[in-house]
Amino acid sequence: MKTLEIEIKATKDLASQIYQDALMIRKEVFVKEQGVDMALELDGELGPTHYVLYYQGKPATTARISPEQAGWHIQRVATLKSYRKLGLAKHLLSKIEEDARQSKVAYLTLGAQDSAQGFYTKLGYQVVGAGFLDAGIAHHRMDKSLQIKEN
Repeated sequence: MKTLEIEIKATKDLASQIYQDALMIRKEVFVKEQGVDMALELDGELGPTHYVLYYQGKPATTARISPEQAGWHIQRVATLKSYRKLGLAKHLLSKIEEDARQSKVAYLTLGAQDSAQGFYTKLGYQVVGAGFLDAGIAHHRMDKSLQIKEN
């Protein structure tokens, strides 16, 4: 089996190259492919931690997390079209989950596009509540409880 050449970086610095890479991926996926208004896409940029997974040295997948109560809210998960079906988003979410456990975070939550529910279900997320529209796209809240190891 071929080893994936990946590196995952995170930042809160909106002047960093990591953030610029995250923004480039999100613009390509959400604005160009899905027709989301750029103003909606840039909502809430200050504060979250922005993650980027680099595949063979190139930005491929992104997500951002914001702390809330006892958990983290994952948002803006996106993979460039040419890197889909390689399992990169799964790697990125695993890293976020690992970071959450190290930070003693009890749960992860996200608003999944309905078309992506199967992906998140395979990673252990469960649909919570009624559906909603975000930027005109059908979504459902999905949560995952984390087992926190005490030291």
